[in-house]
Amino acid sequence: MNISLEKINYSELNTSLIFLYGNDVAARALPFKRDEIAYIESRRKEEKENLVVLNRLPHKIYVQSFDSELPSNEAQEKLRRAAAAIQQGLTKEKEDRVAISGEGIIPEEMVAFLEGLHMANYRFDRYKKKKETVLTEVVVERSFLEAEVLEENLRLWRRIDVLRDWVNEPVINLNAPRFAEMLEEESVKIKGVTCTVLGQRQIETLKMGGLLAVNRGSEDEARFVVLEYKPDNRVNTKAIALVGKGVMYDTGGLNIKPNDYMVEMKSDMAGAATMASALFAAAENRLPVWLKAYLPLTDNRPGKNAYAADDILHMYDGTTVEITNTDAEGRLILADAIAYADGEDPELIIDAATLTGAAVRALGTWVIAAMQEDAEKPFSLLNIVGNQVYERLAPLPFYKEYDELLKSEVADLINCNLHANAGTITAGRFLKHFTSHPYIHLDIAGVAFYGKREHFYGVGASGFGLRLLYAFFQTYDTIGRHGEA
Repeated sequence: MNISLEKINYSELNTSLIFLYGNDVAARALPFKRDEIAYIESRRKEEKENLVVLNRLPHKIYVQSFDSELPSNEAQEKLRRAAAAIQQGLTKEKEDRVAISGEGIIPEEMVAFLEGLHMANYRFDRYKKKKETVLTEVVVERSFLEAEVLEENLRLWRRIDVLRDWVNEPVINLNAPRFAEMLEEESVKIKGVTCTVLGQRQIETLKMGGLLAVNRGSEDEARFVVLEYKPDNRVNTKAIALVGKGVMYDTGGLNIKPNDYMVEMKSDMAGAATMASALFAAAENRLPVWLKAYLPLTDNRPGKNAYAADDILHMYDGTTVEITNTDAEGRLILADAIAYADGEDPELIIDAATLTGAAVRALGTWVIAAMQEDAEKPFSLLNIVGNQVYERLAPLPFYKEYDELLKSEVADLINCNLHANAGTITAGRFLKHFTSHPYIHLDIAGVAFYGKREHFYGVGASGFGLRLLYAFFQTYDTIGRHGEA
């Protein structure tokens, strides 16, 4: 979708128009007929948030009324969702071009509306013969936005599109070696990004026992990808380590999933895709943060010499882990990656993973289950920006007492709590064992992939979490400098 800024002349429009109406003071400036204004105003008195559709054959005017007096985060989220609803209407009308203007609207509100429109317009339809009509051209009244602001946001939104493409792609076309190649190809396009891909033999040399074990049932080799973006004007003197779960497809291994739980498991690499995309987005917009992403990639299959319950693994850092469930594989590959990142002395480690069904059962599909240890300031900032962009955190307790549920009689740890208690928290506590640095754990199982359309996130891969991390990087300097030169 191409978005451009132009001066809109209402009398010469040859396309449908979306008109955003933000406050009552703007009524005198509405560019409509007297009877249309009267109707719009009567609807607004009944309900401040409503959509009026005016027929101007062969096109339409969509007057989206909203309440600009709401807290900014609520008003902007409602605008994103309103944009998604209008986009669906335009699709039904088979309209591929639209103009956008308004009264009583500030730049941040226009950005929110365009964000919702762009994200709702996304389709993963490369395998369909018959494709839906989507928006290809959007013209925005240029008085509402600076070109630089629009371009920065467009780069972010396009990055979200790529992220969603990766997560939506089936494993038959996107296995671990191919994804590593794509990440390397993408890194070459972006100034300041380096990419290191470790193959099977290098992973074996490093003795990454978790990643190697999960990979044992697969026909495809594992990969371990390290991305780095280190700008000269960085505000942090040590890197922020971004660790992402890259299980390209999860059958559950020998603890094989039932059919209902097997569907959508191509999305089990959303954590790795999100963390790679977060680093790429920061680099594309030259944010002054030093980032490194650590991405362990494999699928989890029950074939060949697959690892089994009761196995004891030797992890990268020397920890031994007794396997109690082969479907708790994500934490095994993440543990090796976290330990590897820990050895490079980062300022902060953040991981993202579609890790536990328990997170979905506890919190639903609207928030990220989040935990932290020794990272109060960055966690607080992440929570603040999450509320602002409406990709919110649900902080969970992270007490050391939960470690009791991970004790083994024959090894240092078990990989999965045998009881149904605190499944999301104990998964996080397992991962915390592998770092001594400030740590934030994000379980995105409930938000990474939607089986039915969810507002502007659409259906399938959502891209949820990238706007959160990007806003965090944008404001990271507010928590002060950390680490050593």
